[in-house]
Amino acid sequence: MHPEKGLIAMDESNPTCNQRFAELGIPQTSEMRRAYRNLIVTTPDLANYVSGAILFDETIRQQTFAGAPFADALAKTGIIPGIKVDEGAKDLPSFPGEKITEGLDGLTERLKEYGEMGARFAKWRAVITIDEGIPTQACIQANAHALARYAAICQEAGIVPIVEPEVLMDGPHSLDRCFTVTEQVLNSVFSQLAAYRVLLEGMILKPNMVLPGNGWPKQGDTEQIADATIKCFRRTVPAAVLGIAFLSGGQEAKLASERLNQMHVKYGTKLPWQLTFSFSRAIQQPCLELWSGHEANVEIAQKALLHRAKCNSAARQGIYSPQMEN
Repeated sequence: MHPEKGLIAMDESNPTCNQRFAELGIPQTSEMRRAYRNLIVTTPDLANYVSGAILFDETIRQQTFAGAPFADALAKTGIIPGIKVDEGAKDLPSFPGEKITEGLDGLTERLKEYGEMGARFAKWRAVITIDEGIPTQACIQANAHALARYAAICQEAGIVPIVEPEVLMDGPHSLDRCFTVTEQVLNSVFSQLAAYRVLLEGMILKPNMVLPGNGWPKQGDTEQIADATIKCFRRTVPAAVLGIAFLSGGQEAKLASERLNQMHVKYGTKLPWQLTFSFSRAIQQPCLELWSGHEANVEIAQKALLHRAKCNSAARQGIYSPQMEN
């Protein structure tokens, strides 16, 4: 939670990464995924703006083109390596349209192995969908329970847990509906964290911003979203939590920066927690599009990645402006 930095989430599962590659005509192979992660890890000066990087199981086992394990290469630059440890969201039996994240079985052993490979923190993502009649309380409680058990296991293993309850922005729901659901989810998550004796000072929360669904006709302006998000967190997130690192959730890159910046401009000195970014698409997408799988494009793609990291670093400090995009 460095005051000028955030996290980069480069932990896309192989199917998700392959889907993004396919959209750009990039071959969906292990070596191409390695080449892309190598591009990210070797970006010059990235550590000036990024304090941690979340890896996927495949990536933490791979090496850079120079022959160093990715976790070691990151650590050498001053970026703390972390690891996604959940095994994905599966259909919740008897609850159509809802998901439960799996992966608790064998987690202790996996954390030990990841720790030996250099991981110092972990991530577990729960997925909450808003639609007619959902989310149900059963879905919210099941995912909150899994997040709390995961966090407790991480702390027992000496690994810092990132707790990620994501209320998806997909759908035609309003800002108010997202607020209500996010409030319910966070209340349930922190109730379960308390029940499992998770040390709040030793975890990071990775939530969604409070946003209208991408199918809602009236998208809130930047100030409305900042106000709703902070109001929701003040109601639900204990002051003992040291840091909140937002997921981007599919937001357009510039909008994600503007919204994080607005929260700092209006509330930065009045909050008990640090607010930063833990973005995937909102920091990587311009870089990925420029690279498109071609070695000749690596340098320009790295410059795009560094630019987005710099913009988000500025937003994390409340000094971002649209002029930075030029």
